[in-house]
Amino acid sequence: MFGHNEFMYIKRQAEADLRQALASGKVALLLGARQVGKTTLVEQVLRGENARFLNFDVDIDKAHFLAAASLAPADGLRLLGAPEVLVLDEAQRLPETARIVKGWYDAKLPVRLLLLGSSSLDLLDQSAESLTGRNAKLVLPPLLFAEAVRSQAWGALDWSEPTVCASFAVPLRAFLLQRLAFGSYPEVVLSADPRRLLRELSSDYLWKDILQTGLVKTPDLIRRLLQLLAHQAGSEVSINELATQLQMGRPTVERYLDLLERTFVIFRLPAFSTNPRKEISKSHKVFFWDTGIRNALLNTFAADEIRPDIGALWENWVVAEIAKRNVLLGSPIELFFWRSRTQAEVDLVVKGEHGLQAFEIKWTPRRVGSAAFQAAYGVKAQRLSPHRPFVAEQVTM
Repeated sequence: MFGHNEFMYIKRQAEADLRQALASGKVALLLGARQVGKTTLVEQVLRGENARFLNFDVDIDKAHFLAAASLAPADGLRLLGAPEVLVLDEAQRLPETARIVKGWYDAKLPVRLLLLGSSSLDLLDQSAESLTGRNAKLVLPPLLFAEAVRSQAWGALDWSEPTVCASFAVPLRAFLLQRLAFGSYPEVVLSADPRRLLRELSSDYLWKDILQTGLVKTPDLIRRLLQLLAHQAGSEVSINELATQLQMGRPTVERYLDLLERTFVIFRLPAFSTNPRKEISKSHKVFFWDTGIRNALLNTFAADEIRPDIGALWENWVVAEIAKRNVLLGSPIELFFWRSRTQAEVDLVVKGEHGLQAFEIKWTPRRVGSAAFQAAYGVKAQRLSPHRPFVAEQVTM
């Protein structure tokens, strides 16, 4: 698939979190979709350390690990070269991983253990049981916008300075449109041919783990489901409607949606409600973690403001940016949308320990606001527009 970019590393906000997890004395778990930069991040953080990497997508690496596991823990570690850090990449590909790692951890071996996984399908299910109280988990999303900006020659400037923002408003807006169109996978951001990379990612590679579980009997159904979801990104999704269009049972659609969530392709935003008689309470909206994947499924890569789906695309990008920054990177907030029975709406409701925030996400500069939400909760909806592309930084509760 993609090779690592040897010429440029984009500094990740998650570096400090990974160092903290490795120093915690627990088994560190680093999860995230394929190609979000997990291995590159780990190589950067562990640079200069005595670390051994085993990739369980590679048969010989699996064989080395199982050979070491057949010995007493201390002997097994010596067989692997007695590293200070043992990194097991694509750990979910070997069902015995969690059990073996638990034994090594309990033996108090002089090694830090780090498991990388591109899905939570097996890794988290097993680790939650086998490594309860023994793991420190971190999820790595595609690049945050602020991280992607740092890949540009002008990206290291001080954006708190009004003169800088004014001087670089044109390239910043053009770069924002590129991220809406092509998303924020590191290789894609750095590539001269992002369309090719996204087509490769969206042609079964990203949901490889689902296909290899055998839980999906007809792989084409996953692609058809994803294309339907791509058309409806940011809209309330009817499971019954999807089931009808795909000629599948409702439980099957639910299972596929769950699988796509657990492989970090999509996420669902539930409805916010404290009064089900007056508010929608059981609906969900579906968003893609990366807008480039969504566009690749539809083969629509226009990086301009006149594309007909610019409003929906902007909403998906903003919600995903906030989710990446505040949810995947560990902030204790919850995200919702809100709609009343009389069709009044708020695109995003953020519930944090200090209360609620409400946001209308609009590409156009027109004034918006939900008087109904303000009347019900005493919170005025703020507007998130492309004039403030670092929008996620406004939502930190």
